[in-house]
Amino acid sequence: MKKMEEKMDFNDVEMSLTEHSNHSEREVSVIKNDDDLLVKTERTFDSNASETELTDPIIAKKDEEDVKVAIKLSTVEEYGTNNRKPKDFILFAGVIEAFKYIFSFVLLAFCIAMVMGCIFTRQSAAAHYNIHPIAAAFLFWFLICWLAMIEGGQGCIVGLQPIDPEKYSHSHQKTHENVELVRIGDNMDRFIIGRQFLVVLVIFLINACGSASPGADPFGLPKIWNDIFLENGIAMMMTTIVIGQLTSQVNAAVCMLDFINNYLMLFTTYLSLGVEYSGLLHSVYLVQIGFSKITGMTIESNEPPRNAFMQCFFWMQVMASTTLLGYCLAVTLQALIDGNSGMWDGVPSWASMIIFFVLMCFAGLMDGMQIAAFALLNIPEEELRHHPVAYTNCQLMFSGQNLQSFLIGRQVFVAALIFIVARIAAISGPDGYTIFGSSDYIQGFYNTGLLGSIVLTNFGSLMWRIVASNVPVAFMSNPVVYIIIRVCLLFEGTGICSASWGLARIHKAIAGYKPDGFYLEKEEEEEEGG
Repeated sequence: MKKMEEKMDFNDVEMSLTEHSNHSEREVSVIKNDDDLLVKTERTFDSNASETELTDPIIAKKDEEDVKVAIKLSTVEEYGTNNRKPKDFILFAGVIEAFKYIFSFVLLAFCIAMVMGCIFTRQSAAAHYNIHPIAAAFLFWFLICWLAMIEGGQGCIVGLQPIDPEKYSHSHQKTHENVELVRIGDNMDRFIIGRQFLVVLVIFLINACGSASPGADPFGLPKIWNDIFLENGIAMMMTTIVIGQLTSQVNAAVCMLDFINNYLMLFTTYLSLGVEYSGLLHSVYLVQIGFSKITGMTIESNEPPRNAFMQCFFWMQVMASTTLLGYCLAVTLQALIDGNSGMWDGVPSWASMIIFFVLMCFAGLMDGMQIAAFALLNIPEEELRHHPVAYTNCQLMFSGQNLQSFLIGRQVFVAALIFIVARIAAISGPDGYTIFGSSDYIQGFYNTGLLGSIVLTNFGSLMWRIVASNVPVAFMSNPVVYIIIRVCLLFEGTGICSASWGLARIHKAIAGYKPDGFYLEKEEEEEEGG
């Protein structure tokens, strides 16, 4: 008995007809070849699971009476040889992508309007510090631009390490100076540590400058809109993440030479190294040394061993940093206990502390996941199979385009968590409120949020990075990692931050950025010609 499956769609070029019987299946397909002629292929499958294939060299034209089924075959470069997508599906996917872009741009514009509205109507945190609205707006956008440089600059400096600096020493002098500065000894590690603190600090300052005051209503919108976008900080997060982080990273990935060829990035590099050299974050080295002792792994260094004086100075910095971190944590927790933090109204003190530490752990976990993922990217699959949970997590993360999607989703979530933790760690008490009997000047310093940024940088980022870099397999063997990957992929799939791609193109055109290959190939041609 035979059964025929057939569909009619003669607007497509590729067609096939499948015929089923009790003992065999025959498939006849017609596709267009490179010479714009049609080629007929007949494949027969019998009950013994054997397969025969017969190809007619050329069919000069399409015969609508003989062809019953048409299927759109996607290009090999985009989808692969075995992926066949119907034309309607491709059209539908294009419509969805267009909707994501439009929705993301509209949402971003609305969020920017809400933030600027609060600043110019003196309903933002800047008004609390008596900052003029114009000055506050300038400071806000300067911090956003600086954050963009910090975020994109790290990828550029790391990505340019394998390239000979002499190839761009004349065309991009500031880029050359940035890269050469970080190449010295262990400066790359120092730069990353100092840079991470700057990221957290700048986000804290952005939040302190542009966050909405309680009950803010710049445009007379319904209360639910103000609660969502202002009270919960969605407008601030969206503006900062899309413009201050994702947009810069898109351009920095392909235009590394142009992106950091400026004095702002050179200043950022020096400042990052200065922050690390100050010893402010040296407590993280205590964790690094402890893990090396536990795991038996050697700490690699590009510098000679420290002499007695430098060793003594190093440990003094470690102890001072650890003491400072403990004090910063004590001040932050005391504000939470007293109910004078930025925690939402109605949340009890004990719950505030739990939420504070849980959110820091999630931020650190996602920060470490990025390090662990790249560490396991090229590990042999056979070796990874001995660790079932880590293997499952890596299979999900490295499948198709999931790694890129995860990195985008992770970036959004980490930034959002930093904003939330920054709000919780902010000290906001009544007039005359002090912690540990401090003077008004000292309390004013506490209220800046600097202490909270030190706590978050250590407990919510650097310590997790050290664990992930030392034991990446064990780090990825956490079942919670699988859930986080899924959530990040789901969030990226919503397209809520798709505007970053469009803004990156606009920024690239205005700044005149060119791909790195343009300059490197030009330099090679000049060398060959000279």
